[in-house]
Amino acid sequence: MSNQKIVALIGQTNAGKSSLLNRMARRNIAIVAREEGTTRDNVSASIDDSFLLIDTAGLKNPEDDFEASIQEQINDAIEVADLILLTVDSSKYPSQKDRDIAKAALKSKKPVFLVLNKSDLGESLDNAEFLKLGIKDYDTFRTSATTGRGTNELKSAIIKKLAITKSTPVKEGSIKLALIGRPNVGKSSLFNTLAKKQQAVVSSRQGTTRDVNRVNVKFKGQNLEILDTAGLRKPGRREVGIEKFSAIRTLAAIEEADICALLVDATEYHSKLDQSLAGQIIEAGKGIIIVLTKTDLVDAEEIDHIMDELERDYNFLPFAPLLLTSSETGANVTKLFELATDIFETRKLEIKTSDLNKVLTEAIVEHAPAGLKNTRPKPKYIVQTDTCPPWFVVHGHNLELLHWSWKRFLERKIREKYPFVGTPIMFSYRSDDKKDEE
Repeated sequence: MSNQKIVALIGQTNAGKSSLLNRMARRNIAIVAREEGTTRDNVSASIDDSFLLIDTAGLKNPEDDFEASIQEQINDAIEVADLILLTVDSSKYPSQKDRDIAKAALKSKKPVFLVLNKSDLGESLDNAEFLKLGIKDYDTFRTSATTGRGTNELKSAIIKKLAITKSTPVKEGSIKLALIGRPNVGKSSLFNTLAKKQQAVVSSRQGTTRDVNRVNVKFKGQNLEILDTAGLRKPGRREVGIEKFSAIRTLAAIEEADICALLVDATEYHSKLDQSLAGQIIEAGKGIIIVLTKTDLVDAEEIDHIMDELERDYNFLPFAPLLLTSSETGANVTKLFELATDIFETRKLEIKTSDLNKVLTEAIVEHAPAGLKNTRPKPKYIVQTDTCPPWFVVHGHNLELLHWSWKRFLERKIREKYPFVGTPIMFSYRSDDKKDEE
């Protein structure tokens, strides 16, 4: 089971759950719109490496199968969560739906916090109006996803309630490697081969692994913890109950891992879901290795064709290494350890500011960023602010006008000098205010 605690955001549509998740995660993860019911699937993010926050679809009457599936997602989130955040719009009187949600949450016997969101609005109601929902005043928090009001207090309360500590019992320098992929792609077989013992049940039946199995191994003096996760199917094809529980735990494993091995079946390598999983891994800022499994079932002359196809399918991940393996023959499985240790070190690379600015200058000289008729973006300097994943901040003027193609060009220039194999690199762009310009 993943070490991360899971916190579920539940509540009616348009209560501001998605905005609250984005605010607490400090990045835009959930889609936010004024229309009710925008969120249609569970969205999650690791909050300060302390807990996994899940944003569920808003509660609506199950008028059809689609809405019923949304209701199931909320029930699943309540089932899997260690703590529940009931989010309501503090500018509206609590309705019967709010009372029904509160009743379901309290019935779960999980800790429940009441989040009075949108408290920046002038017509926000008194706490007394919401105490009728049955949640104690000391477990009630006022927040504003727009201004950030109360979100730090809420985070602190969650951490205290769940007794979360960041000092997890992990060996110094240990690498967490998660095996990610669709059902029956060969994760458990590879897990067993890597561990050199039958830790996981291997079966040809899809969905055997229901939770996160893990084993610690040592490779050339390096400690690695291997996480074998349940297979993820398309959300619409997931069964209720235990399979969705497994899906949430798999997302938690991605957040927990340093590096994810995305397993792709050589006999079924064209999959939009595989590409979607790759996108989730990169969005989480994790290292990635694309592992082609079951290569013993494919003719040798077909391998080159598959490689070309994968290069096209994953052209958005030119930095991801591709590894051909077979758990049956043992081909290249230890190479996975070598790649993982190399990527782990790459993710910790720190580049001198002076060297980074040489690359920025070269990029501007080679291809100056375009702008509007009378206004041009002017990048001035770049600094690295973080590692694992490497994070770079570009400062300058009017950077909001930078085209996405120039941002990709800058990333390409940095990767030419510092390859950063197997890891995404993140960028932020900050425009100086007029005072700074002066």
